[in-house]
Amino acid sequence: MQHSGRGPKVSLRGASAKEVSRDALLEKVAQERASRLLVRKTAASAVLIQRVWRGRRAAREAAEREGADWDAGIISKKHIHASYTADDISKKVLRPFLFLFSHPSGLSFHSSRGAKNVSRIAPCFKLLLDSISSTDPRSNYCSLAIGSLEEQSRWVYQAHKILELCSAVLANDGSAWNSIEGARTILPGLTMRVMVAMTDASMWKSSSLQESRDKANLAILSLLEWLVKGNSGLFPAVRSYVLTNFPIPKTGKDNDHPPERDKFIVTASAITMALRPLTVLSAAYPVQPEVNEGVRNSEASCVPAAEIFAAHILTIPFLVQRIPPSLVPALQHPSALAPCLRSFGVSMSGPMKAATSSRTQMSKVGQELELFPPSLWALANLVSLASGSGPATVKGKEIAGRFVKGLECEDYVQALCCLLSDLRPWIDSKQQQQRFRSRYTSEDCDEGDVNHFGIFMDNASGSIDHSSNDDFTAVHQLLQENLKPVHQTWHLQQLLEACKNSATAKEEPGGMQALQGGSAKEKKPLGLPEVAKLYSSLLAAFTAFNLSGGYPILDVLALSQSLFPLLWDWLRSSLKLPTSVGYSSKSTIPSSRSAFAPKDGNPAKNAGGKWAAALVLRMRTRSSGAEGSTTADKAGSSNLEKLDSSRESEADLGASQLWALEAMRKGPVGVPSDAVPVLSLFCASYAHLLVVMDDEQFYERQFPFTLEQQRIIAAMLNTMVYYGLMTPSKGQDATLMDAAVRCLRSLYERDCRRSFCDAALWLAPATALDLHTAAAARAHREVSTASAKMGDSFQGSGLGAVLTTIPHVLPFEKRVHIFRDHVKQDKMLKRMGGEAVGPGPGTIEIAVRRDHIVEDGFAQLNGLGSKLKSCINVSFVNELGLSEAGLDYGGLFKEFLTNLAKSAFDPGYGMFVQTATEEGLLYPHQAAASLVHGLQMIEFLGQIIGKALYEGILLEYSFSPLFVAKLLGRSSFLDDLSSLDVELHRNLMYLKHYEDDARDLALDFTVTQELFGKHSVVELRPGGADIAVTNENKLVYVYAMADYKLNRQMRPIIQAFIKGLSDLIAPSWLGLFNAKEFNQLLSGGEHDFDVEDLRAHTRYTGGFTDSSRTVKLFWEVVAGLEAHERCALLKFVTSCSRAPLLGFKHLQPAFTIHKVVCDAPVWAIIGGQDVERLPSASTCYNTLKLPTYKRLSTLREKLRYAICSNAGFELS
Repeated sequence: MQHSGRGPKVSLRGASAKEVSRDALLEKVAQERASRLLVRKTAASAVLIQRVWRGRRAAREAAEREGADWDAGIISKKHIHASYTADDISKKVLRPFLFLFSHPSGLSFHSSRGAKNVSRIAPCFKLLLDSISSTDPRSNYCSLAIGSLEEQSRWVYQAHKILELCSAVLANDGSAWNSIEGARTILPGLTMRVMVAMTDASMWKSSSLQESRDKANLAILSLLEWLVKGNSGLFPAVRSYVLTNFPIPKTGKDNDHPPERDKFIVTASAITMALRPLTVLSAAYPVQPEVNEGVRNSEASCVPAAEIFAAHILTIPFLVQRIPPSLVPALQHPSALAPCLRSFGVSMSGPMKAATSSRTQMSKVGQELELFPPSLWALANLVSLASGSGPATVKGKEIAGRFVKGLECEDYVQALCCLLSDLRPWIDSKQQQQRFRSRYTSEDCDEGDVNHFGIFMDNASGSIDHSSNDDFTAVHQLLQENLKPVHQTWHLQQLLEACKNSATAKEEPGGMQALQGGSAKEKKPLGLPEVAKLYSSLLAAFTAFNLSGGYPILDVLALSQSLFPLLWDWLRSSLKLPTSVGYSSKSTIPSSRSAFAPKDGNPAKNAGGKWAAALVLRMRTRSSGAEGSTTADKAGSSNLEKLDSSRESEADLGASQLWALEAMRKGPVGVPSDAVPVLSLFCASYAHLLVVMDDEQFYERQFPFTLEQQRIIAAMLNTMVYYGLMTPSKGQDATLMDAAVRCLRSLYERDCRRSFCDAALWLAPATALDLHTAAAARAHREVSTASAKMGDSFQGSGLGAVLTTIPHVLPFEKRVHIFRDHVKQDKMLKRMGGEAVGPGPGTIEIAVRRDHIVEDGFAQLNGLGSKLKSCINVSFVNELGLSEAGLDYGGLFKEFLTNLAKSAFDPGYGMFVQTATEEGLLYPHQAAASLVHGLQMIEFLGQIIGKALYEGILLEYSFSPLFVAKLLGRSSFLDDLSSLDVELHRNLMYLKHYEDDARDLALDFTVTQELFGKHSVVELRPGGADIAVTNENKLVYVYAMADYKLNRQMRPIIQAFIKGLSDLIAPSWLGLFNAKEFNQLLSGGEHDFDVEDLRAHTRYTGGFTDSSRTVKLFWEVVAGLEAHERCALLKFVTSCSRAPLLGFKHLQPAFTIHKVVCDAPVWAIIGGQDVERLPSASTCYNTLKLPTYKRLSTLREKLRYAICSNAGFELS
């Protein structure tokens, strides 16, 4: 039954469908309550707005009335000013006047009301100054400062407001003052006079004030403390005034044009007011050894004053260059500079950021300066202020510069270190950007350049290139000039002298108390670690700022003769390093200086005997090493140790234990914290010096270190770097590791050129390392790949990092195994990618003429790039144009490669020349780049070398170590020039040590280059034709000439060769080796080979076996040959006189002896007619075709004849 009508509908739950639930009801009530609350708040806000607006309007109207009354009573009645008492000035003049500026618009000089107020400032301040200068106590306004409590309170309040107003006037740029007569020229000076008078009791002329001087001084001190701690705005105002009125000076010049007189007075007053809290408070509250209760502590007054002054004023960019020079001595006075140095002795990054980060301050600094942090400007200003003018005397010698009088070097060093520490995050970010950019610009640079003496090449004459008009460049150059004192010799000398004085004072009885000046707070004396930390930080900063790449700092360190002995003695004592390490009898270098230095101190007189002694010593060492060497294992043993016996045969376990210095086996982590900056600075500066140090200084004069000390230094760095790389490094160790690696590499490369260390020294840290070739190669690839992607920012650890950074700690043989594994893995990847790396489908087919092998090979293979890794099948074309019969299973390609290299690298071909050394090693001809397709041919020859290394084919030629060093990206040394041009090297050494006036030699910074009979003049530096060589710049000339000969002249050729070589061999693979090892990798081992190893890996064909009579006779003859004859035999068969590095099991194709059947009577064994035929060879298959000789003597005679005259050298 259905309900009819409109009655309530009943739900199944028994409630009405329109009934509101409890939750909905509560929500509705809450919404209504919130709505009523919003209405009440809106009404209250409206009332408040109306009240504030009415109040502001009432205040403005009251201010207008007060202003009108003030104008009527003060400006229009100037004749009654003299009758004003101090109380009248306070109540009738200053109270309404200050009320006018209590409203925000009163301080707005751009509003109409503010403009009226500006016109009222001058008469009010003139009246105030007249009152202060009055001798009548009743008329002198400042007499209120010593009056009743009510008068003192009123005076303090009004003084605060007056100083705030003066600061606001000083900070205003004056753009609204132009319409006010005299405001722009008079008002700033007037306000500064008021500030000076209000804060200097000596200007209060009242007789009562003269009698109550102590009370007046207390009032002044209270006012100065308020300036420091309150919101007076004085220091931001001074900063703003200097930034607005004194633009950045021109680069390289101070303010040549003095400012206007009024501006000078205002600036002097502003600087005086900013300095007054420091000078007055420090004089009033001197530091006491004990602070009694009730006595003011200077720390509570002077420190905040120094901090706020340092944060606001000393962070003004180029402050010293902006302000008039006559004001600089005030900033250099000890009472001002010393507190600031102590303030900067702790981190000030917070106050400096707060003082300089406001929008107003940043807008006045300028866009070109906003990119730099305030710590940098504080650093530059402190360096400029601490550097005095004129020469000084140290130890009776006059030096070019000096510190200002009264400077505490301890505070100075500490302040600079703290500022540089604050700069560290910014420096790290800049270095990260530079590393990122260097990944794209590194190909334009040559790491091996000898030009590492940066200041010699850039700033030797003290001039800087100002040709650029770019603002940022101008700022950059001005900053470099501002920081110039820190990379001058006098700066370092005086700091070292201060260290010595501190150490002397510390040792004397009561010395430390005198040194600290009796302060309650102990002052840390200046020591070598602090100076080292300063220069280490400066080096990083100069590098980050791109200030000549940090070379100015390195130059002054490297040229300091007293620095290195000091650093080394301190390090040896701190790290507990030994003074010497025991040597084995096979040491290649004498352990005493006398082996190189002449007895009578005359190098020229004893030169012949000296070099003869060194030569005899080297010959004896080689002979002893040869006699003591052992025979390798018969099957599969390597020739490597015997081939490199002069170095690695000495690496026994006992010697390795000696050279792995115990003190350094924890890596950088084990270096004491105070020794880290000393060691870092030592490594960076000594690595810089090693690059430009010639052999005479290093080996003969042995300065700055003896060879004994050089070995200890090398062992120390070698051990520390190895263990540092094998363990994960921390961020703070990165700087030390970078410097140590650079120094270690320089020492190792010099040892590779001319040995002064045992081989065991370099191998010592990794002697106990259990190395698996595949794992090591994989780790090396991983680190190399990551380093290529991330650049220098990548910091790996473990075995891969060791192989990338210091691979010399592993024996050469193991590194060759790793190299071969890289090639093996690369071939596997190529094979998986479908490329033909062996005989079969997809190989590259070429046909070449034997008498045009270079031209045909270049025409068909040039431009293939990395495709040269594929298998190449070669067919030779005879003189008739027909292909020679035969299939290439590797032998023909080997013949093609060896013959092409033999022809192309022959000096007669013109692409390469032989060096001036006895070995006659190869070096690119300087004219190669000027030939038609010359650079393309050089690139192609680089590919040929890469293909030989890739396939393991040995070539007969060896390259100059200088050229190989360029290929490997290693440094060049000045003495490397002797291998290219003996006469030029001798002349440069003569000039370097020339003691008379170098102008007599009539040299300039040019070099004459001859090319194809034509002469051209090349300037070694811009404008070199007009720069004469003098005693001051002769080192610049020497290294500029060496840089041109070793780098600039050959750079295009070397880059082209590297490009071709890199198509087949990754640079990281070659980074495993030094220059000598590269030649061994390319040309095989040196001198002799192991006969038993050759016999164990020889194949026999044609009926021969290992037990055949002729074969036995052959091996007996080979064993009895001289070393050079065995090498000739190897060349006769394989076309290369050197054995494979890893033994004959790696010779491809294998060494083969083929039987040549010849008729001979049986009695030939005992004396009949033996076989007359000579042995012959197929070099493409490494096959010796040996007739069946019956007698030993016959075989010996025929074999010697064949190998010495190349008789029977033919193809089958």
